Amino acid sequence: MPLTNSQQLDYVATLITDCTKCPLYKTATHSVPGSGNPTAEIVFIGEAPGFFEDQQGLPFVGNSGKLLDKLLLTISLKREEVFIANILKHRPPENRDPLPDEIRVCTPYLKAQLKIIKPKIIITLGRFAMNYFFPNESISRIRGQIRSLVWQDLPLTIIPVYHPSAGLRNGAMLQSLTDDFKTIGQFLGRI
Repeated sequence: MPLTNSQQLDYVATLITDCTKCPLYKTATHSVPGSGNPTAEIVFIGEAPGFFEDQQGLPFVGNSGKLLDKLLLTISLKREEVFIANILKHRPPENRDPLPDEIRVCTPYLKAQLKIIKPKIIITLGRFAMNYFFPNESISRIRGQIRSLVWQDLPLTIIPVYHPSAGLRNGAMLQSLTDDFKTIGQFLGRI
């Protein structure tokens, strides 16, 4: 009998918990594999866990997560309906930007998660997540745009938006994020 998506994601989470491929595991309290619906049509991808995520082992549970929850409600979505993950699965010290080597060794886990879930839509939160799919693009140039591509044999719609933490720091980015979620809601037929 084949494993369910949930069982496969649990296995990947175990690999992430046991990972020592980069030094981040040494300073992390918990790994943060991701959470949500194992058969979600929509996956949100951020860059890396922050302080509260590291403490709880769950993605987007701090202030950025609270803002993400509010934005999800504006498009009639709940966390339980989507899957939320990050490029990095352990917190970088002092919430610094992910380093290229850390991204390189961590993204196979994200790739495995996406191949298990097989989402139709990915919403990238911030430039690091956007650059995973569009390495030569700028978030300020393509944010809010609905893009289609075939990634690892999966046909995907990808919508890059600013990271919620940017919206917490900058009113103009918060307005852009709010506008982009309206675009997402219209695209999904939820507004």
